[in-house]
Amino acid sequence: MKEIFEWKRLLFNDLPVSFLLEVIFRTVVMFIMVLITLKLTGKRGVKQLSVFEVVIIISLGSAAGDPMFYEDVGIIPAITVFACILLMYRIVTVLLGKSKKFEIFMEGKVQCFVEDGQFSIHNFEKEDLAKDEFFAELRLKSIEHLGQVKNAYIETNGAISVYFYEDVDIKYGLPIRPQLFNLKSTNIPKSGIYACTFCANTQELEPTHANCSVCGRNEWVEAINTKRVQ
Repeated sequence: MKEIFEWKRLLFNDLPVSFLLEVIFRTVVMFIMVLITLKLTGKRGVKQLSVFEVVIIISLGSAAGDPMFYEDVGIIPAITVFACILLMYRIVTVLLGKSKKFEIFMEGKVQCFVEDGQFSIHNFEKEDLAKDEFFAELRLKSIEHLGQVKNAYIETNGAISVYFYEDVDIKYGLPIRPQLFNLKSTNIPKSGIYACTFCANTQELEPTHANCSVCGRNEWVEAINTKRVQ
């Protein structure tokens, strides 16, 4: 009975079993090369990587992967690729230090997302960051509503930096806990202070339909002013 799979070709691609020893040697060499190259580039933590550094990591991965198990890809050409990547990194690093325009082009600028408890709508719309994703980042910092936040910035590496109000200065703000935010509605059920779900502006409203005085939207959720739990 003919076998469904050609097991030797499937498992070894018609290569001798002894080639496994070569694969082990290639992998060890390329692994060491990745470690050395990243050490020389001064690699930061994964969440701190800039776009340029992500390109470096991808390039290194591609250059290291093929020589590990392809017999027709030599180690010396791969090491040459590593040397070129490291040289390009050094050149770009020098340019980043000498040219502000080049630095902005490569890494972008810090953007303010929250100003005095409200969204900086203009900046928010320029960044590719969903509101739910932004709220998740704030909740990880134990933030319950935007009235606790004086300023929030998105850094060039994508991290969120937050400056808080002192407890005595905390004001009514847009709740970002899902069970509260999802109570949003265009109908105002009772008198109170409400937050616009689009721009986070807070207004004292009566039971009626109302438009936000800042952005003109009409979807609201009841604002809260609870203190931060440290």
